[in-house]
Amino acid sequence: MRLQEEERKILINLRLNNAKTTLEEVFFLAQNQKWRTAANRLYYACYYAAGALLVGYEITAHTHTGIMNQLGLHFVTKGLISLEQGKFYRGLFYLRQSGDYDDWFEIKDTDILPRMEPAKNFIETIEKLIHEKDVESSK
Repeated sequence: MRLQEEERKILINLRLNNAKTTLEEVFFLAQNQKWRTAANRLYYACYYAAGALLVGYEITAHTHTGIMNQLGLHFVTKGLISLEQGKFYRGLFYLRQSGDYDDWFEIKDTDILPRMEPAKNFIETIEKLIHEKDVESSK
């Protein structure tokens, strides 16, 4: 189902707001040393942003790995998102998977704290790409 332009913009804004709000949760969780939950929220903050980007470019993906693959195909391979950020996002996915489903996997502060600023940068990069697309579309 193809979204109308206004619906698309609303969905993009909703997902970007979810990304930013979820990233704020990570800071609260880190303060309280809730590392497993912080890993989950860190991934989802970036996931919401990645989803917004795909909507902005009218690219469809139905799964988490689908979003990762589409992000790589349409943005990382074209240099719009750095290879480092692409690997970062993929790494968050695997960290979250391990934290959510592997009872024996321990997540520590050293898994979360160094990833907080790159997550913020990832979301900002995506916002910039969405803005550039909107500017280009309005010409």
